[in-house]
Amino acid sequence: MKIPETQVRFIESVQTALCKYEAQLKTINNQIWSNPELAYEEYKAHDHICELFDGLKTEGYQVRRSAYGLKTACEIEYTHGSGGRVVTFNAEYDALPGIGHACGHNLIATSSIAAFIATCEAIKAQCPDGPGCTVRLLGTPAEESGGGKVQLLEKGAYKDVDASLMVHPLPIIANDPELLSIATVLPGGFLANDKIRVTFTGKPAHAAAAPWEGINALDAVVAAYVNISLLRQQILPSQKIHGIIVNGGNRPNIIPMSATMDYYIRSTSVKSLKPLTEKVIKCFEAAATATGCKVEFDWGVSYADLKTNTPICENYVSAMRVMGHHTTFDNTGKGDERFGGGSTDMGNVSYAVPGFHGMFAIPTDGVNHTPEFTNGAGSSESYKRSISCAAGMAVVACQILVDDQFAREVKADFEKDL
Repeated sequence: MKIPETQVRFIESVQTALCKYEAQLKTINNQIWSNPELAYEEYKAHDHICELFDGLKTEGYQVRRSAYGLKTACEIEYTHGSGGRVVTFNAEYDALPGIGHACGHNLIATSSIAAFIATCEAIKAQCPDGPGCTVRLLGTPAEESGGGKVQLLEKGAYKDVDASLMVHPLPIIANDPELLSIATVLPGGFLANDKIRVTFTGKPAHAAAAPWEGINALDAVVAAYVNISLLRQQILPSQKIHGIIVNGGNRPNIIPMSATMDYYIRSTSVKSLKPLTEKVIKCFEAAATATGCKVEFDWGVSYADLKTNTPICENYVSAMRVMGHHTTFDNTGKGDERFGGGSTDMGNVSYAVPGFHGMFAIPTDGVNHTPEFTNGAGSSESYKRSISCAAGMAVVACQILVDDQFAREVKADFEKDL
């Protein structure tokens, strides 16, 4: 890949900006990693980000706290001239219960903050007389469970956006330890996801004196769990069904009147997810019928699969390679299996606007969602890698904002599969 000339002139300005703000970026990364907060409770992360840009208001940044009606969402905006295209960077900062930033959202936030600042600085330096454009940093809460980006989509946060970018950490790839960044997740790498809480209601009774008087909700849970375990034999290798028992009763001598399960159902696309979810629902309904319980469903926020934008990916790779970073774009579906299996609300964004959800490798002794990954996400080397990827995103964002031909290619690629 040959880097476009429109990108070459931005690289130096982007790297200069990242050096200029290195102290602030290190601080915000450490603040978020050291204070893990769960979905929609990310008050410290929200405040730290807003306070950072409050201190930079002379640079032209507008700070909006509790943006779009979400208490822990924020929006930082820089407007250059009037009109023009809009690019957003997504900063995730929610953590996981008990294990902190075990998915590295501190690094996601830091890379997006860095890319946002670098894009704004480069546009100022290289295009003082235009064209007009807008650059936004969106603080997007609750990716792990609450679908913050889905709510932001519904509230209009992405309605005028020409491209939305972010990167996500994963462990160093064993068969390619020098690889820093992957421009896209492989097909099927991030799955469409339905989330459901299932509550069975029966009838309590004394478990020893009169068990025949009861209707056992825990039996329904067990039956449903077994039904789904059997169903797993008949689904595609790319599909996933997994869950936990949230509540199975109160005392051994009371027939459980109520019992609850949480389940995630995943498939390679929204289209293929629907029939799989219907099969899972039948497993729950069959358990209710067999035990005489009532069953109720409480649906969580559904995530779409991730839609890849090829021009953005290719230009990110070219920019990263020019800056000396081993980066690849593999859309063959034959890459490392650890690229895939999870889900993200960035998938929903990628179906609304042209999106980029790159991956970058960090040194860690464990995979995502483990304490080992938490430790890796807090290392200085992981921080450096997030900043390198921020530079790549910023260079691509600048091209989207100023290069009409490239912007048309990005839009055309997005629209071809709609």
